[in-house]
Amino acid sequence: MLIHNLTKILNDINSVLMPRVCFGCTAHLIRGEELICTLCRNDMPLTEYNFNDENPVDRIFYGRINIKKASSFLFFSENGNVQRLIHNLKYKNQECVSRFLGDWYGQLLKGTGELAKTIDMVVPVPLHPKKLRRRGYNQVAGFAQKLAHHLGAEYVDNILIKTANTKTQTKKGRIGRWQDDTALYTLSNADYLKNKNILLVDDVITTGATMEICAQTLQQATGTTIYLTSMAVVPKLWN
Repeated sequence: MLIHNLTKILNDINSVLMPRVCFGCTAHLIRGEELICTLCRNDMPLTEYNFNDENPVDRIFYGRINIKKASSFLFFSENGNVQRLIHNLKYKNQECVSRFLGDWYGQLLKGTGELAKTIDMVVPVPLHPKKLRRRGYNQVAGFAQKLAHHLGAEYVDNILIKTANTKTQTKKGRIGRWQDDTALYTLSNADYLKNKNILLVDDVITTGATMEICAQTLQQATGTTIYLTSMAVVPKLWN
């Protein structure tokens, strides 16, 4: 009890000397708030899509690849709180954002019931080793790990391998991406994925091209069933 009270006192002193601020509105965070304040958390644009009903994320992949279901946690918009969170995650060494979002989304998915009984493995979209060394972490890893925890699934990050270090795909058209993606990914152990239900995870779905080619690579393993999800999705795609 004494140690617990001392820890709280030290945390409070630290908050005064080095105040934590909300990644959304930059207001000072109070005890019990993590990364974003209560107001920003309540204002986060949750898609409320699930893995039961058809949704617009499913339709991004219609006619492109045979997947079981797709969904996403948040809507991404320019200059919004979701963009600020992901910017801090990818470019400000705030790896904690990945785990924070994964824990939140994982608890919601766990409540859907069927998905928690279905998924065998959670696989993050990989970074090329050079980019991984430069950044120090895969921004999707913490998110995917938390989803695996809540779904009672295995987290697997050593089988889907990125083999080419290409420039960002977000500013290319789909045809340009396909030209670059012909040999972007490979499997290190296809047999390990045999007959598995796999949840493939990325940070932001834009055109869906990256997840498309990753899912195609995973389907090189016999009998795989692929589900897709992400931290966020750009809603303008289906307007």
